[in-house]
Amino acid sequence: MAFMNRREFLAAAGGASILVPSILSGGGTPRPGGVPGPAEKGAQRLGLEKLQAWESWKYGMFIHFGMSTFVANELPDGLAPAATYNPDHLDIDSWIQTARDAGMTYAVLTTKHVAGHCLWPTKFTDYSVAQSRGTVDAVEAFVKACAKHGLKPGFYYCSWDNHNRFGSQTPSDKPGFGAAYTTSVYQTFQTNQITELLTQYGPIAEVWVDIPGVLGRGYRTYLYQTIANLQPDCVIMMNNGFYDKDRYDAAYAWPSDIIAIERGLPAGGSFAKWREIEGRRYYMPGEVCDPLGKEWFFVEGDKPRADADLAGQLARCLENQINFLLDVPPDKHGLIPAASRDALLRLRKNARL
Repeated sequence: MAFMNRREFLAAAGGASILVPSILSGGGTPRPGGVPGPAEKGAQRLGLEKLQAWESWKYGMFIHFGMSTFVANELPDGLAPAATYNPDHLDIDSWIQTARDAGMTYAVLTTKHVAGHCLWPTKFTDYSVAQSRGTVDAVEAFVKACAKHGLKPGFYYCSWDNHNRFGSQTPSDKPGFGAAYTTSVYQTFQTNQITELLTQYGPIAEVWVDIPGVLGRGYRTYLYQTIANLQPDCVIMMNNGFYDKDRYDAAYAWPSDIIAIERGLPAGGSFAKWREIEGRRYYMPGEVCDPLGKEWFFVEGDKPRADADLAGQLARCLENQINFLLDVPPDKHGLIPAASRDALLRLRKNARL
């Protein structure tokens, strides 16, 4: 059976379903050229110095690993038994060592994806590593490995959850993405889990919340403030998905500290960091995220893209001062494939990092 991946699913849902039309002043538009005014500081939560420090990280590793790795489906129904997750040679330290050797400075781990299975022993569901055959707290091991190898740790958390529904309708249900929503009970669950993640593992550099549109503006604002209160120095991404150079869709993803550029660069490489959103000016740097191959999670036979393609993408990001978060998925054993590691080392050499 052929499964849709995330990109195909969102494309099939139609552009309007991911770019919800902004109402009144709900959208964000760039000043021509994204040029700041004299000595402009912006209305954003984090000061320019902190955001520019984040930009200086430049190149990081996105790590998609979890239940989707074992069911060979990026967007599973969440019904697979917890024991399905069973990496037999899990080596998270080697993931981060590979990232370091590739010239990366930070890493972001999928703590929970669409399947709803959690990579840490959470107290709020029985669908985690605690109930799996692979019982290692992968989040803890990830943070420790980042500290050991000098990388900054980040957490990804998906709001689309096909297992822990609590009455929510997800994008997997008919009629699809545009009708998806989360209940207040699910929202409490998400707050509790993110609180666990941000209070048990030390300082976290970046928090990546995916599919924020299903949360609603009110709860999303509350969640953003909760994350900021728990980890004041972290950079918060509410993933806006595919980039629209002409406006930022506040109705879907606001508030956020940075802008996602998923699966590619802006047309011509141009990117406006200064945005006017609901009558106020914000400095919002960008982050390109794209897999090493074609798939976010490990799929047998998914090979790294051509060296020239990867080197060109990284070069354009660096030239335009856009961070590049390159996804390198570990396999079912819990290891980064040798072909992926080799491609990353060639990329570092080609990019002269």
